[in-house]
Amino acid sequence: MSEEAHTKENHEKHLGKLTVKELRDIAAEIPHERAIHDMKKEELIAFIREAKGIKDESPAKKKKHIGKIKMTKPELKTKIRELKALRMQVRESNEKKKSSRLSHQISQLKKKLRRLAAA
Repeated sequence: MSEEAHTKENHEKHLGKLTVKELRDIAAEIPHERAIHDMKKEELIAFIREAKGIKDESPAKKKKHIGKIKMTKPELKTKIRELKALRMQVRESNEKKKSSRLSHQISQLKKKLRRLAAA
């Protein structure tokens, strides 16, 4: 492909969204001293940006960062047990909103517990 076709392609697609193979094809047309086939995707992107003089491109979307879990496994389990007991009391008194709120809290704690167990 010609260089004009690559620049059009770059404008259509963000460099971070291109595959490594496409990035290597673009980098192969740029005069270089280093072996481009040994480069990783981030290195290829940096090399192409530097060679073409591309600045301040918007970064690719990153995954949402999940914060650290501050409670330990036993603490989470005891908290879940307490909330379950409280939920049973609330159900007996027929307070549906409070019961559903407690169920949601229990669910969230269980998710945290699973994340903690996976880590």
